[in-house]
Amino acid sequence: MVKIALIGYGKMGRMIKQLAEEKGHQIVAIIDPNCENTIKNITKETLKDADVCIEFTHPDCVIENITRIAELGKNIVIGTTGWYDKMDEVKSIIEKNNIGAIWSGNFSIGVNAFFRIVEQAAKVFNKLEDYDSLVHEIHHKNKADSPSGTASMIGDIMINNLDRKDTIITEKLDRKPEPNELHVSSSRIGNIPGTHTVTFDSQADTIELKHTARTREGFASGAILAAEFIKNKKGLLSIDDLMKNIIK
Repeated sequence: MVKIALIGYGKMGRMIKQLAEEKGHQIVAIIDPNCENTIKNITKETLKDADVCIEFTHPDCVIENITRIAELGKNIVIGTTGWYDKMDEVKSIIEKNNIGAIWSGNFSIGVNAFFRIVEQAAKVFNKLEDYDSLVHEIHHKNKADSPSGTASMIGDIMINNLDRKDTIITEKLDRKPEPNELHVSSSRIGNIPGTHTVTFDSQADTIELKHTARTREGFASGAILAAEFIKNKKGLLSIDDLMKNIIK
């Protein structure tokens, strides 16, 4: 059993609470200053019973939350996206306070299996120079960041395995893309939990790889697995470390 403190109690936080309790874990604190009937602040008292904090909030406050949690000696699952330009700062915070943390742009196990499929496909198309490629993602209208953390991770996988691509472009293109550029584009509409498509295109044909999330349950389940995994570990780890533990 893991004693979990939820930092952020939006749709993801509620799903995590439901699934965690079904799996026999204990929710010992729910902290969200913007939500009624929850604890408002991260303090020594509010986290005293927690083994692991699961943080799903907003890019504007995630670094402050990580700092407070780390200073209180609690391990963290970081599900918030949009902070990766501060990765070195977060690593320093984790190491300074001698805790464990695990991050991902997407904790869905299905998505992380998809990452591995994309990696192998990119290696194949690296040898087939007639094929160009792109990444496109669609999410609900309330998503705070664009592109999604998942799309950014897919983009990194692509440029790390395609010799002819070395630059990710995420803005609207009002010009012809350069051959070395990978366009990672986004759309926002309605209530879609998340759809990510990788396209390889030539004059002869088009090949698409797609992951479509039906609900947030896959993300929540992966976050709970991450909490189980990080409970007694130290250092800044990623979802890749969890996947290596699962796929041995």
